[in-house]
Amino acid sequence: MNLSIFFASPVINGLLTGGIVFFLIFMFIFEHHILKKHEENLKKLVIIGIYTLSFILLFAGVIGVLLIWGFDVSGYLSDVIVSLGEIMTASIGRFVSSTVILFIALLILRISKITTKRIGMKPSPNQRRKRTIARVTRSITKYVVWITCILSILAVWGVNIAPALAGLGILGLVIGLGAQRFINDLIAGFFIIFEHHFDVGDKIEVRGFKGEVIDIGLKTTKIRNWKGEILILANGEVSSLIQFSKEISTAAVEFGIAYQEDIQTTIDLLNLELPKMRVDFPEIVEDPKVLGVINLNSSSVDMRAICKTLNEQHYAVEREMRKRIKLILDANGIEIPFPQVVVNQPTARKPKPKKEVDIENKN
Repeated sequence: MNLSIFFASPVINGLLTGGIVFFLIFMFIFEHHILKKHEENLKKLVIIGIYTLSFILLFAGVIGVLLIWGFDVSGYLSDVIVSLGEIMTASIGRFVSSTVILFIALLILRISKITTKRIGMKPSPNQRRKRTIARVTRSITKYVVWITCILSILAVWGVNIAPALAGLGILGLVIGLGAQRFINDLIAGFFIIFEHHFDVGDKIEVRGFKGEVIDIGLKTTKIRNWKGEILILANGEVSSLIQFSKEISTAAVEFGIAYQEDIQTTIDLLNLELPKMRVDFPEIVEDPKVLGVINLNSSSVDMRAICKTLNEQHYAVEREMRKRIKLILDANGIEIPFPQVVVNQPTARKPKPKKEVDIENKN
């Protein structure tokens, strides 16, 4: 249907086109603002409805512009539908085969995801190890399935995949010769995983960055620290690291008392009171205790108290130990000194009186 008779003036057509374009831009900006501001509070169906409405408005706007400028939309759509019908009739078998291949690939990926996701969910001594192997297995399965799916669909549509397979072999040779660093990262990742250097969930320190391992791949490792910063590190760069998740942790607190206080009385008092922390902190595996004097400082006798906790659970215990040591010492009148500087102000000396000499008597 040609509606150009209703829009004979190019000026009117331009104004209507500009109005439609301006309306669509305004709607998209408004939609982006609403979703960005309220996306967390909106339900999924509402978000899907907003995107659907935006697509309908965009489609209607394009059709409207084409009608304004006299484009035969109905004839074009009829030709497209006829062409698609002929293609579908001639290639219905290929479409069905491609759909079946894609469905099988998605089914395998879904089963792999469900299966590997459940691995390592139950607490066990090898829980982190199982989670690490499961993630690597899922990653490898994803790549293998998608490559096989694409090659199979190409073969269904008559594409000769033999050159593609040969190309993959040549590509592998090129990678082996030129991408030595890439191969080094893959080999390093392989040994990290199977020699059990660390697992997902372990606390490690690499190149001065300490955090929790959140993902391990054959190429890279991701570490997140307590501030939420994520370090993406190539496995080949992990030459040395500190592993904090193999053994129990130790909470250590250092404090000082005044020189006039009795050292043994302070030690006995703290060793009696600090073990009461276990009631509030189940992560403590060994009672807190004072080791003794570690330093004779300029204004204090420095001492150290330690406590064994579950792996990487000592931070809160250290904070509580400092608090309780302060309260216990204050309650028993034991002074916690602070550095003091004594300044002696020199006094001004009075000048000695000069002796008068009688010059006349001398003469």
